[in-house]
Amino acid sequence: MTDHNAELDVALERVVEAARAHLAAVKAAAGRIDDDDVWQAYVHLNNTSYAYDEKLLDAFGEVTPWDVESIDPDEADKRFAQVTGSADGAGADPYPQVVSVRQRRDYRVPSVAALLQVAETARRSSVPEDEDAGPVESVGEAVLELLQAGDGSLSSLDVPELEPLDGLLTVTEVTEPLNLEAFDDADGSGPFSPVDGDLLVGRLDEHPFLPDEDEHDHSGHDHSGHNH
Repeated sequence: MTDHNAELDVALERVVEAARAHLAAVKAAAGRIDDDDVWQAYVHLNNTSYAYDEKLLDAFGEVTPWDVESIDPDEADKRFAQVTGSADGAGADPYPQVVSVRQRRDYRVPSVAALLQVAETARRSSVPEDEDAGPVESVGEAVLELLQAGDGSLSSLDVPELEPLDGLLTVTEVTEPLNLEAFDDADGSGPFSPVDGDLLVGRLDEHPFLPDEDEHDHSGHDHSGHNH
């Protein structure tokens, strides 16, 4: 029993030391997310607690309130590195590319007058009452007004005044992120054009669902991915 007592005393002291080290790491991190020192101290505290609990069970058939399982430090390091990378941001991530999502959706305009009217309503709601909002004079201007009112979301175009046609969404791996300064303001195609090194991951073909179509024969979205 003496040997058990001595082993328990040592195991408990390791728990106390690990708890102090963990607290010191937490204080030093000062709220920093995914801090490596905090993670290492956490794993050590977990494992010393588990070891003490096991020794207490073997010696006296008693357990602690700590419901923990042993953590493999090597496996824990690998998982932590995959999530956080190294301090300089590069880490061990083998896949540092940028992903570009590009979307096109076409619409038919059943009534130009109706579209201009709903766009003018959206414009008036975005300017002070004592200011003249001015008329919306074209279909393109009307669509832009609706998009601006909806913070750029395509869902802002889900209005009766626009009839959705086919659309397309692509996901592409690119080596460089978009640089808007490299394109003239009047260039509407350049920012969407692929360049050497871009890799198409897949595309989603969008077909509009019309209420009078057979629901069992048509779906709202046709996913046709060309994956590598």
